[in-house]
Amino acid sequence: MTKKMINQNSKFQKELINTVESEFIFSNKPINRFKIIENQKNNQIIDKKEQIIQLKNKLNSIEDCVLRKNSKNLILGEGNLNSPIMLIGEAPGPEEDKSGLSFKGETGDLLDKMLNAINIRRQNIYLSYAINFRPPEDRKPTSQEIKRYSTYLKEHISIIDPKIIILMGSTAMEAVTSITNKISAERGNWKETIIENKTYPLIITFNPSYLIRFPENKKHSWEDLKKLRQKMEDLKLKI
Repeated sequence: MTKKMINQNSKFQKELINTVESEFIFSNKPINRFKIIENQKNNQIIDKKEQIIQLKNKLNSIEDCVLRKNSKNLILGEGNLNSPIMLIGEAPGPEEDKSGLSFKGETGDLLDKMLNAINIRRQNIYLSYAINFRPPEDRKPTSQEIKRYSTYLKEHISIIDPKIIILMGSTAMEAVTSITNKISAERGNWKETIIENKTYPLIITFNPSYLIRFPENKKHSWEDLKKLRQKMEDLKLKI
């Protein structure tokens, strides 16, 4: 009679695994970790798209809003939902309101040139506005309007969850930071804002529409853009 040998060590390892995790799955096939990461990214994009739709519905449901009533389109945002860069302008103009798209016409052309100067393509970042409807006669939004829409803007930032925020114009600056000083005194300096217990680095600079009217300030914007490029390199951001 032959005595059957029992691998006590193997039995012990199995019992130890079961005490740690009861749902281990053993397989001879290698785990495709790249596919797992890809699936996580896809799920993240889907989740962001759903949140963006919900935010858009909230904005379209705002009552007693002069901005909404006098606009043709809601301009929420466009671009790469998972980009580490979120650029926020002031408010849509006539070209944007007509097309339903962000940063169109002469303003959009100048923005493209500004971004291309530091090797950034607009399709690789996420674009939005502090105010999502065109103000009547393209007037500056009131502080009350800025405050009202800042709630939705901050929710928007939390959804995109960027590594860096670019604020273009005094309206965007006030909406995110509550700073009401002249933009010339605040631009070009790195600041931080806390939204939903998370800290976001941001830089303030001139809006392209302002630079079209006052081209002598383009030199200051160029300095701001170089600081942005350096920050991206420091954080090792690739877009």
